[in-house]
Amino acid sequence: MSKAPDACRSIDVSCTINGQPVTRSAMADTPLLLVLRNDLELNGPKYGCGLGECGACTVIVDGRATRSCVMPWKGAQGRTITTLEGLGSRATPHPVQQAFIREQAAQCGYCLNGMIMTAKALLDRNPNPSDEQIRSALSANLCRCGTHLEILKAVHLAAQLCRESHDHE
Repeated sequence: MSKAPDACRSIDVSCTINGQPVTRSAMADTPLLLVLRNDLELNGPKYGCGLGECGACTVIVDGRATRSCVMPWKGAQGRTITTLEGLGSRATPHPVQQAFIREQAAQCGYCLNGMIMTAKALLDRNPNPSDEQIRSALSANLCRCGTHLEILKAVHLAAQLCRESHDHE
């Protein structure tokens, strides 16, 4: 009997998601997005294009904004993953979430997950980005409504709120 290729068999993957250890079994090539949404009921990352081009499915993997629709489940092994749910809650939103709310940086919400998660990863690397750095970081996230100026303002406000929250720690 021949062995099934990795992509065609279920494998156990252990990783950390939103600060919690997780072990799940899924087909090796199942997109991380599907495990997050279908198995773990984490609906922050959205299914958009399925090709890694729109940004709706963005999560943070080991500190980097990552398109979860094209990352295979087997690639999550041993990694630290943060979804929108891992940033904050309705009662205590993360400063990036607060800034997007205050600047009314969303209309339809299609891009919101990707913009917030990408902004969070940017601010973790660069706590005081310029307009150009923000535009560059967010350039691969599609926004259908055209709230680009509000998003830019929100990232600047988030940088300020993050700095203030670190000053109070």
